[in-house]
Amino acid sequence: MQVNAQALTVETTPIADIRQLILLLDTRAPLLWMRRNQGLAGIGTALRLEFSGATRLTDAATAWRDVAAAATVSDPIASTGTGLLAFGAFAFDASSAQTSVLIVPQVIIGRDNGRCWVTRIWPTGTTPPEIPLALRPLGTEYRISLLPGALPPAGYRDAVGEAVSRIASGDLNKVVLARDLVGRLPTESDLRRAVSELALGYPDCWTYAVDGLVGSSPETLIRADHGEVNARVLAGTMSRGADAASDLEAALQLATSAKDGDEHAFAVQSVLASLRPHTSHLTTSEIPFTLKLPNLWHLATDVEGTLSDGSNSLDLIAAMHPTAAVAGTPTETALALIRELEPFDRGRYAGPVGWVGADGDGEWAIALRCAQVSPAGGVTAYAGCGIVLDSEPERELAETRMKFRPVVEAFG
Repeated sequence: MQVNAQALTVETTPIADIRQLILLLDTRAPLLWMRRNQGLAGIGTALRLEFSGATRLTDAATAWRDVAAAATVSDPIASTGTGLLAFGAFAFDASSAQTSVLIVPQVIIGRDNGRCWVTRIWPTGTTPPEIPLALRPLGTEYRISLLPGALPPAGYRDAVGEAVSRIASGDLNKVVLARDLVGRLPTESDLRRAVSELALGYPDCWTYAVDGLVGSSPETLIRADHGEVNARVLAGTMSRGADAASDLEAALQLATSAKDGDEHAFAVQSVLASLRPHTSHLTTSEIPFTLKLPNLWHLATDVEGTLSDGSNSLDLIAAMHPTAAVAGTPTETALALIRELEPFDRGRYAGPVGWVGADGDGEWAIALRCAQVSPAGGVTAYAGCGIVLDSEPERELAETRMKFRPVVEAFG
């Protein structure tokens, strides 16, 4: 795919600290990447690139290099998140009807440890955009119900049972199956309300909003920064306990679970195999650790390495997606079974979401704990579980309920 790069002019300048990035955003089309109240808020659109099909990620990497090469950038700060950058969200499956996007905002406000900056981006030869720094209060409160969609609970239990049968017959080792919830926002609802609820409730996750996709993901797919890369692999889940003693017991049960350990090992090996061709060395912890979130425990492993082939963050997500944490293993067999057993298009659920800078560095998460909001106000949320030989349909259904909780509470 060839993209004729639009020549852009980019200007970054420091500004006084702004503590509430969400209140700067557009009410219907917020652009956000934030954790612990640090991150990037985008306003308007200077450039939008769309991709689809099997080459959507590699096409995006090529197109972004062209956009960056054609840009004129003034960036005296020269730090992570300054200068030219794009927010991105990519469809999970090559066959998805949902487009994958890179969006370059007209204005980006960044915040990092109390230091703030603003970046303005405009087509070269045109008038620079205004800098909208006025905080806008959240709109009228709303509460909606998210109800079973194309795959109701009974259907999900049946799908898990079928997947276990396929695994037992030797077709594959693991498959990740999702189900959906649907609802509708009232007319002119302020989408920042849901984004704010996610950011407040899950401050240690990546809260994101890109082209109607909103969520809070605990899983870093890849972070590339000046030649260093790191990732966090999550697979294996347990509900938090009701008190300190039961919570500790839940963490210990997860850490010693053979079923969850097998699921996690498949996911880690998937990431390592994808990154090895691009790195000079790659390290990971010997055993997974338990990661505590407000509503559940995860088994987690951190991966770190040094790039050796000039790949940018888009090249890396093209190599890594889909990991075994969101698809299964072997990958192609798992994808085929997902298409067979899930009666819906996942869209951007479980795809890469994040941002990329002019030099190719960036931060990308897996789009989990999320919902896609359509221009007409339709809301579709997704949650899935890794299915292995020892999986039990009722337990996996209960796990999806836990994973739906952040989005259900944010909208309800």
